[in-house]
Amino acid sequence: MCVNRSLDMATAEAINEVFTEVVIAPEYEHGVLEFLTKKKDRRLIRQTVDLRKIWEVDIRRVVGGVLVQEPDRHRIHPTDLKVVTVRTPTEEEMQALLFAWHVVKHVKSNAIVYARGDRTLGIGAGQMSRVDSSKIAAMKAAEAGLDLQGCAVASDAYFPFADGLLEAVKVGATAVIQPGGSVRDSEVIAAANEHNIAMVFTGIRHFRH
Repeated sequence: MCVNRSLDMATAEAINEVFTEVVIAPEYEHGVLEFLTKKKDRRLIRQTVDLRKIWEVDIRRVVGGVLVQEPDRHRIHPTDLKVVTVRTPTEEEMQALLFAWHVVKHVKSNAIVYARGDRTLGIGAGQMSRVDSSKIAAMKAAEAGLDLQGCAVASDAYFPFADGLLEAVKVGATAVIQPGGSVRDSEVIAAANEHNIAMVFTGIRHFRH
């Protein structure tokens, strides 16, 4: 189990309810270390270094060599987004869109993430087809008993056709965030407008392969 903020007692108690051998956190609030060490052979680690500052380049092996690129550290702000549909996202939808966009950058392409508020509902990853990623994300949500009605959906790269968007609409998504940049953007936007979907473009894609 790994957390990116100081580990409080409420979270520690939730962790304690499941089998957990290793816990990593930047800090542990008063009493948490003592509480977590009550279980035998559990390893507790304090992360003191910002790992994002260690790796200045991202390296991937390719045939005949390596691909060297800058890490995907870009953070999006609401003012960076371009609303391309008739309907503008509500404040609630915007929060979900930004959260989904943050999550989808950590998912292997082709990546689709359904989210609501500050929680992930379904993830589709690593498919040859973006439509398949949309279907898998919906299937995962259904298996977990999570309702997708009114959710937001993030795509790590543009929708090359409207079909991937329509799969998201079919399961209940009402807002979409994607990079844009397809030669068929106008078709995708038209499909969104037809179904009263709010859609924003980031102008930047994620690239986790």
